[in-house]
Amino acid sequence: MDRQPPSAGTIDEAEIARFSRLSGQWWDARGPWATLHKFNPVRLVYIRDHAAEHFGRDPTRRDSLAGLRILDIGCGGGVLSEPLARLGASVVGADPADGNVEVAQLHAAQSGLTIDYRSTTAEALAAAGEKFDVVLAMEVVEHVADVALFIASAAAMVKPGGLMFVATLNRTLKSFALAIVGAEYILRWIPRGTHQWQKFVTPNELEMAIEQNGLRVIDEAGVIYNVFADRFQLSTDIDANYMVVAEQAA
Repeated sequence: MDRQPPSAGTIDEAEIARFSRLSGQWWDARGPWATLHKFNPVRLVYIRDHAAEHFGRDPTRRDSLAGLRILDIGCGGGVLSEPLARLGASVVGADPADGNVEVAQLHAAQSGLTIDYRSTTAEALAAAGEKFDVVLAMEVVEHVADVALFIASAAAMVKPGGLMFVATLNRTLKSFALAIVGAEYILRWIPRGTHQWQKFVTPNELEMAIEQNGLRVIDEAGVIYNVFADRFQLSTDIDANYMVVAEQAA
């Protein structure tokens, strides 16, 4: 993880400004975040099923995550936080962009959901001694200024016996072609400039960072887009999008 010099924090101000400009459109399923809405079901099921198995729950129950305290780092407008809350989890959604948090709070209130949204960073929460059964860093690490610090902060908040999930993009020629050239410039699925290829993180880099902070990676899965079904699905192909789950020793 020596591709970037140490920083004073995990926040990349340019990234925050970019996402803040689009904060009012998080819940427009046909807007700039349409691809995120399509991606959401596969990551939600991945989280639900692994958490249910780990904590001895029935994943088919509508309250399968009841009693679990979950942190959604980089929650944006709450697109993932809300379905987790609907499954019974006690959710804290954290995002450094005030506009994102305001949108998330308003949408949760309109949806009749109680979610603890905070305008803050992972390292600030870790410094405050916050602990969670599940910590999520979904599509976040490729946007932070200091990956090592971010992973250390996230890992520090996982309770003994808890889980951490990370979803990100591999740094390969394939990911450059699909996630940047294809998704941003040709298909225009996401706004141009959303990703910077040099900030993508390889599975080896990510897993080393996680395990250096005391957690053990227990699963890794790729995510691909099925053009015929018009949906994202799990795959063994980790050349572009991938997710990992790690556990903290009890």
